Amino acid sequence: MKKISIVLTVVLAAVVTACNQGPTAALKTDIDTLSYAIGMSQTQGLKEYLAMRMGVDTTYVEEFLKGFREGVKADNSKEKAAYFAGIQIGQQVSQGMLQNINRMIFGEDTTQTVNADNVYAGFMAAVAGNDKVMTLDSASNFVQTRMDVIREAARAKAFADNKKAGEDYIAEIAKKEGVKELGEGVYYEVLTEGNGEVAADTARVKVHYEGKLIDGTVFDSNMESEPTTFRANQVIPGFKAALTAMPVGSKWIVYIPQEQAYGAQDMGNIKPFSALTFTVELVDIEK
Repeated sequence: MKKISIVLTVVLAAVVTACNQGPTAALKTDIDTLSYAIGMSQTQGLKEYLAMRMGVDTTYVEEFLKGFREGVKADNSKEKAAYFAGIQIGQQVSQGMLQNINRMIFGEDTTQTVNADNVYAGFMAAVAGNDKVMTLDSASNFVQTRMDVIREAARAKAFADNKKAGEDYIAEIAKKEGVKELGEGVYYEVLTEGNGEVAADTARVKVHYEGKLIDGTVFDSNMESEPTTFRANQVIPGFKAALTAMPVGSKWIVYIPQEQAYGAQDMGNIKPFSALTFTVELVDIEK
């Protein structure tokens, strides 16, 4: 009797496990075997897709299979299809879109974020056709007109020390003997005085240059290679001011405040509100 009970327990456990795992294969015919083989073959690359494209932690494979079983059971139910689509889009918004928005507005500053609940509320209101708070058009206009302002304010807060350091640096440079002002807070120091013509802002100029941060870090240079040719008005304002004031053959050090450089833009190795210095040699003007 005890032996029979043990056997029944094992059988029951097997049945429960099979129910939890989903349908059990019965390979009685070639069609049965082909069907099973098709199911298996369709999973090639699936784990990589789940991990790389959908952000799924594949250690939770049982949870994935649970969802898969629900999806299979839904068949052609439009109600279930909408529900599953909502789950998928919700995850994309919370895990992808929200992170991208924060990065776009606040850069690498993780201490500042948009209001996630308000993002979700606005999203849901638009989908439901609820325009009591604002219409879709007014929302789009607000984003277009205010996002840059909010982004700049956020970056000004995050990079206040960098901005202050640049302002102090330019103020000290202005006191330096031999330094002259070009206007708009841009200063320069003559290393070599050229006697050639001066370029118009639409002229194509041939230039040697080296750009530095105020701590001396070089972020761009062609001093050890051939000069670069470009239009004088296709560079930051402070650089353009120098190119359209120095005679051919001149070599200057140009000191550029952040307002005449990249301002609030994050250029990677050039952080927002960075004052810059350029050593510039105007080699020639293309005819």
